[in-house]
Amino acid sequence: MSVAIAALSLILLMIAAYRGMSVIVMAPLLAMLAVFLTDPVAVPAAFSGLFMDRVGSFLKLYFPVFLLGALFGKLVEISGFSRAIVTAVIGFIGAGRAIPAIMAVTALLTYGGVSVFVAVFAVYPFAAEMFRRADIPKRLVPATIGLGALTFTMDALPGTPQIQNIIPTSFFGTTTWAAPILGLIGSLFIAVSGLAYLGWRRRAMLAAGEGYGAPETLVNEPEQRDEDDRVHPLIALLPLLVVGVGNLLLTLAIPRWVNGPEVTLSLPGMAEPVAVKVAQLSALWAVEGALLLGIGTILLFAFRTVAQRFAEGSKAAVGGALLAGMNTAVEYGFGAVIAALPGFLIVKDALRAIPNPLVNEAITVTSLAGITGSASGGLSIALAAMAEQFATAGDAAGIPREVLHRIASMASGGMDSLPHNGAVITLLAVTGLTHRQAYRDIFALTIIKTLTVFVVIALYYLTGLV
Repeated sequence: MSVAIAALSLILLMIAAYRGMSVIVMAPLLAMLAVFLTDPVAVPAAFSGLFMDRVGSFLKLYFPVFLLGALFGKLVEISGFSRAIVTAVIGFIGAGRAIPAIMAVTALLTYGGVSVFVAVFAVYPFAAEMFRRADIPKRLVPATIGLGALTFTMDALPGTPQIQNIIPTSFFGTTTWAAPILGLIGSLFIAVSGLAYLGWRRRAMLAAGEGYGAPETLVNEPEQRDEDDRVHPLIALLPLLVVGVGNLLLTLAIPRWVNGPEVTLSLPGMAEPVAVKVAQLSALWAVEGALLLGIGTILLFAFRTVAQRFAEGSKAAVGGALLAGMNTAVEYGFGAVIAALPGFLIVKDALRAIPNPLVNEAITVTSLAGITGSASGGLSIALAAMAEQFATAGDAAGIPREVLHRIASMASGGMDSLPHNGAVITLLAVTGLTHRQAYRDIFALTIIKTLTVFVVIALYYLTGLV
């Protein structure tokens, strides 16, 4: 019964998300329904002490990133930079290659260390403009951005600085470059398979007479600019390069500037000092600083153009950031509640019975990521509970820890992208589309990504490559 209660809450949330209901409303209601069916007396405490506590902690850490990312994306749009880049890309590679071009731009950003949420805000204006010019259906935009941001650059490509590739290092004593050959092969398989699928979908839609979409039916469309107001594409590219390089440099520089594991803040008006742990926040500070540098670069080269539309554009950016941030935060709170239920613990313990170490690890991690709707959340829960078991079984079978790292990391990005996933909801909100319109293609990539993990496992057993 406890497993059924957790499953019921999860299924109802996925249905609600798919039918276009607000997860900001449905996530707390369904989380508390699961608590009520488990222990009615615990509902008030679970809501305030667990659900809202996790929502608040998520927003405390990540809302500045959402806000700066949304503002950066809006300024890229209203400055005309997105149009300039799209015009240059179309002239260079042709309008017919819009899908691989947008995937490549998104992949470069996320592999450069830009948060997947920031990448969505930054790339969407380019993608919308490029798809509109090529008359590719807009509902393929989320899957195209997702292919670049939420698949191989998130957890498969060796060295990626995304959190899904960092978490296993502390459990297996590895580095982010673990199992580079398997990671590269897996990345190539995902990219090629994903592009093949999206190309097939585009051709099928074209045959059915579907284009980008009628302007009156589309939501959150980037502003159209006059043709005679052009920006040089190299200048337009500069803010993106500044964000990527700035993030890398600040990631390296901030720990050296601080020179210690924590900073103590003590101002005259404070009742007591506050200690801030640098290791937990330096990556966020780096992203926020890089986005500020990117925004400053746009203002430097397009101040007059941006100033005319800044008031209206910044309001739209704040609204988008609030919606995306709250959507993701309530998903984080929902996952925390589900993870605390007895049914979740039963599922977690049942997964221990799978005999093969790599298959056990892959199924466990991707299952918990799917249940919680979070790649990093499912990965953290799985490794915190079972990393020692995975390592012991792997050592007995002669499997290097680097392989355990790569499989765990890739598996976290498999079934995590179910309809209630925070990144999926953010992606759809930013692009102005619904689950009913665009989730089918995101789910196809989810299937490809999940299957890729088992392709990599089979490749390891057949060849021994690491």
